[in-house]
Amino acid sequence: MFKEYKTIREVVGPLMVVDGVEGVKYNELVDIVCGSGEIRRGKVLEINRDKAVVQLFENSQGLQIATSKARFTGHSQSLAVSREMLGRVFDGMGNPRDGGAPIIPEKVMDINGEPINPAARNYPDEFIQTGISAIDGLNTLVRGQKLPVFSMSGLPHAELAAQIARQAKVKESDSKFAVVFAAIGITFEEAQYFVNDFKKTGAIERTVLFTNLANDPAVERIATPRMALTCAEYLAFECGMHVLVILTDITNYAEALREVSAARREVPGRRGYPGYLYTDLATIYERAGRVRGSEGSITQIPILTMPEDDKTHPIPDLTGYITEGQIILSRELYKRGVMPPIDVLPSLSRLKDKGIGKGKTREDHADTMNQLFSAYARGKECKELSAILGEAALSDTDKLYAKFAEEFEKLYVSQGFDAERKVEETLDLGWELLKILPRSELKRIRKAYLDKYLPEEDN
Repeated sequence: MFKEYKTIREVVGPLMVVDGVEGVKYNELVDIVCGSGEIRRGKVLEINRDKAVVQLFENSQGLQIATSKARFTGHSQSLAVSREMLGRVFDGMGNPRDGGAPIIPEKVMDINGEPINPAARNYPDEFIQTGISAIDGLNTLVRGQKLPVFSMSGLPHAELAAQIARQAKVKESDSKFAVVFAAIGITFEEAQYFVNDFKKTGAIERTVLFTNLANDPAVERIATPRMALTCAEYLAFECGMHVLVILTDITNYAEALREVSAARREVPGRRGYPGYLYTDLATIYERAGRVRGSEGSITQIPILTMPEDDKTHPIPDLTGYITEGQIILSRELYKRGVMPPIDVLPSLSRLKDKGIGKGKTREDHADTMNQLFSAYARGKECKELSAILGEAALSDTDKLYAKFAEEFEKLYVSQGFDAERKVEETLDLGWELLKILPRSELKRIRKAYLDKYLPEEDN
């Protein structure tokens, strides 16, 4: 039963205050019926005694308070879900954007979701192959993990996101794999890039796209990732699929949150962001995982551009606390033409050790990974020393390490956005690069693996 009120008191930006309400709930949907018959949507953001603060999903421009009324629907924001969503493009509110027919729902789900009971969670330990050596070999993605990409303004994170969406698969698994892609606050050109790329490569068949454009209301931006995760939860836990959720750009989401917080006149926290930014981000990130007794899983890759390239900015800082590692893109590598410009040393996947090894990738994976990290770190130091003191200051071994760092960036990290490498190819390439160094320097690899993959005559 709808409750209608003609007691709209004021409208400030995206917020509206309605007086004299009864029995209204937090997050309840509201229809604002204008005098002309036009209907705008909103949701209850706050309730104080008999006053309700309503957050509008659309622009409040031209809204006449005197002739409008607020109709409270009695239910929260939901998404009609179905398997038919695969291959479709939706806007940030779940409406078709591809000109196709509306979805005939198999189920209607609340977009705010329900937290996964920690006791029901399964530990992430299955390898996901992205086909990108810098991730698969050194910062491995595991099924059920949340692994963000920290980018910088102007870097090709869109291309990296599209590449992961195209290539990702659970190795040697018959289970169905799907990608839910949420583009938050991006330009029309960027949205078209993703749609065209997925259509051209055929990846659209297993992908659901939610696109919230930069000129869409800020409030829609807050709903978009939740729409995407609700769709992912249906495909994962109702249809038994492995779902990879890619959210780009989380910075645009946080900016929208700050805009709404300012309109509500809340006390700002760090850099003007609301004090509950950590909690709010956690309600998105913690919807990833595996559940005992369920075939499906949700793996999350949120992508965010660090304002002013600052890792200590609240958005990347808080994201790092909640998620299990980070992939960091480097402006320096980008300038040198390394694509994708993944800086492997500060990057980290906290669950990588659980998803690699015999039966998952290959027995030598952990040892070669540690050796490549160590050799690249020393090689970079040697290159810096050479730049300051000249090459004459380096020993013969140091020169080999400097050469290794150069070749590692050129062959291992820089594979382009179209090349897909199986994990075995990535591991074999690692061994080829390690041949640059004397066998006596490979102290992090067990002798049995050295004898098997790098016989004496090869080095």
